[in-house]
Amino acid sequence: MPQGGFVTTSTHHQQLVHDGTFAAVGPSGDITGERGARPDGLFARDARHLSRWQLTIDGSTPTVLVPPSDELTATATAVVTRQGSRAEAPAHTVFRRQTVGSGALTERLRLRSNRGEESTVMLALTVDADFADQFELRADHRWYEKPHAVRTRRLLPDGVEFGYRRRDWEARTVVTAEPAPDAVEETGSGARRLCWLLRLPPHGTAELLLKVTAHPHATPAPRPVPAPPDRPGADPATDSSGWPELDLACARGLADLDGLRMAATGPEGETVAVPAAGVPWFLTLLGRHALITSLFALRDRPELAHGTLLALAATQARTEDPARIAQPGKIVHEVRHGELAHFRQVPYDRYYGSVDSTPLFLVLLEAYAAAHDPEPAARLQAHARAAVRWMLTDGGLEEHGYLRYRADEGGLANQSWKDSARAICYADGSPAKGVISAATAQGYAYDALTRTARLARTVWDDPGYADRLEETAAALQNRFLRDFWLPADRFPALALDGTGRRADALGSDAGHLLWSGILDRERAEAVADRLLSPAFFSGWGIRTVAGGQGAYHPLSYHRGGVWPHDNAVAALGLARYGLHAQARTVAGAIVDVAARSGWRLAEVIAGYDREDSLGPVPYPHACSPQAWSAAAPLALRTAVGAAVRPVREPAATA
Repeated sequence: MPQGGFVTTSTHHQQLVHDGTFAAVGPSGDITGERGARPDGLFARDARHLSRWQLTIDGSTPTVLVPPSDELTATATAVVTRQGSRAEAPAHTVFRRQTVGSGALTERLRLRSNRGEESTVMLALTVDADFADQFELRADHRWYEKPHAVRTRRLLPDGVEFGYRRRDWEARTVVTAEPAPDAVEETGSGARRLCWLLRLPPHGTAELLLKVTAHPHATPAPRPVPAPPDRPGADPATDSSGWPELDLACARGLADLDGLRMAATGPEGETVAVPAAGVPWFLTLLGRHALITSLFALRDRPELAHGTLLALAATQARTEDPARIAQPGKIVHEVRHGELAHFRQVPYDRYYGSVDSTPLFLVLLEAYAAAHDPEPAARLQAHARAAVRWMLTDGGLEEHGYLRYRADEGGLANQSWKDSARAICYADGSPAKGVISAATAQGYAYDALTRTARLARTVWDDPGYADRLEETAAALQNRFLRDFWLPADRFPALALDGTGRRADALGSDAGHLLWSGILDRERAEAVADRLLSPAFFSGWGIRTVAGGQGAYHPLSYHRGGVWPHDNAVAALGLARYGLHAQARTVAGAIVDVAARSGWRLAEVIAGYDREDSLGPVPYPHACSPQAWSAAAPLALRTAVGAAVRPVREPAATA
């Protein structure tokens, strides 16, 4: 059984995850080629390497007796049989055991006869590989041209090989069986049907061992993710916080984080472990997600922070590339390996459309040095200085006073954490336009400058550089308090638009400003009061946008939903200002959500009031498991323990 994997269950699919590979299968263990909100299949490096995997018994689709259980492994089991009746019980039962490994799915089929006489049964498995890119499978029904694409099927002595080629892009899926099938049939659809005629003695059994191996484009043998370090004694998740439900949420979150670990490459070509963002859509390295996840998990899984820092240093931009929004020193937003990214039909092969990954890289670098080891801060000094230069120059701090971004045509319209198209908006819901200065990015920049100044003093022995960074941070703080504060609302604006006008929607981003320490105490207390008011606080957490505004929609991704990680950030920020009761209230709401979902926190839930719903209402397109949601309970435990750095008041406020 692969270490650090898991299986999640829902009414539709079970998702088996291990080391950058995942399979989504139905309750019977089948794969149908589904698309939309929850596609099924075997996925590796952004491509679906298995799109059909359908079992029949004597030509009939089996009935599920026992669906896969919700275990924290990469293995799922199911029990199926041909449909029978009271008068005639099913003659045979099939026990299915499926395991995901790095780039592979293995299934052991055990067929048992239920009869006291010899019997014969025909088992058949219809298999296919469509090699669809994950971007093709989404519910937005986009269509991408694929000129010169060719699919092939080749019969093997013990199975079949599916191939796909488009110019210089090539991928394969190999399906093998032991014993070999008695026949491999064409189906008329491109799929192949593997057939076995099995003879069983009275109450006898037969076994089939099936293996699906993905061979993604231009990929050598899969690199195993580095093993986690030994953790002698009890896992930190079992440490009692005095809050048993929070401890259970932490334990589940740590198990999910272990399953989401995937291999990446450091600056010297070394293999490191990083947290993939989430399944089904983001089993890849996303800069912002990996950084925030690693900050949350710094006490319990410090190796994730270490790996994330090295992987992001390795992908840090060195030259300007407008198609990828890359500029020297900028930290990557997203890394993709799929066909559409390869042919630039989507821009995300190595995409830098994030204004906040760069300051968050500096935040994590200092946090890791302070909590664990200064060695990466020393080793990555040149990368850190390049990141600071980007913030000051191309990022916009020196010339414009703030980190800024412009909508990327064909990419991301917004490039802060709320990155959906209309997320940065005015109170009436109309989107902000032009060059955007998002509030959260300014808070992160302030925190990054002050933390990097500490590194300059304590690790790099450069007090002059530290002084300059502290002066820059203080000036940014004073500008921010002057330009972003909405006096009538006693709350910060979501952003400044291209004309300098305040985008006055009241958003949960203010919690991130608490976390960064950019607010003075008076403003922080006003923000806390508003975030815990009924307009913001649903009872299940803080909404991304307060109710009562035209911008609010309870089923909107960034304009009304409740995000566990967003709430964890707010709780840390409240604790930073000594507002411990408020931090515990936020933590309690998220723990209650976890308690109603098997202790696993999805990416986002709907923003409906607790008193109006029977429980947390799922957001239909949420990733689950998802890395920063899995890490959110760890951050909440820190927040309620008040183990956070205190705020520093500005020298002067506007």
